[in-house]
Amino acid sequence: MVMSIAGQITTQINEKPPGQPFTNSGFLHLGPRSSINRALSRLVNMNVIVRITRGVYVLPKQNRFIGNVMPDVHDVLKVIAEQSGEAIQLHGAEAARRLKLSSQVPAIPIFYTSGRSRQITIGKLAVALKHANHRKLQLAGTGAGLALVALWFLGSGEVTSQIVDSIKATLTDDEYQLLINADLPTWMAKALHSN
Repeated sequence: MVMSIAGQITTQINEKPPGQPFTNSGFLHLGPRSSINRALSRLVNMNVIVRITRGVYVLPKQNRFIGNVMPDVHDVLKVIAEQSGEAIQLHGAEAARRLKLSSQVPAIPIFYTSGRSRQITIGKLAVALKHANHRKLQLAGTGAGLALVALWFLGSGEVTSQIVDSIKATLTDDEYQLLINADLPTWMAKALHSN
């Protein structure tokens, strides 16, 4: 007996670990996109899965105290990046905070993207995706990329030799080489090469 597209999708979803986001494109081998989207919409309406954002879903983890537990923001953005082919990187303010170069905390999580600017909601958390040029995204997903956007956020007037030393201390030699060999603005290249 041949299982329906909806049945095949349900079977595959139930094989996924709860909390792991997935996209509608992962089911395209089963049939036309319109049939896949209808089946996923029915599962959302039946509260089997949760639609995180366009084309991205999750079989949520259940917690007896709080109910559905949404996936980590980074896991969702990784799936979005894989599906759309866009590069996604932490915003410079958060990168600077993580590298202990700033104490500023953005009100909502912000990420740079090579795609269009937009806002998505993951559970009750709003996440902003801001379009950025390729130079800010050239090392996305690496320690060097984190340092790059942190430096860009701080700006030429704030990047001192102490900041460069602090960044050097957090990166491996290979990551630092990636950073100094990237397509950097003149002021940043000077700051990194003068240390």
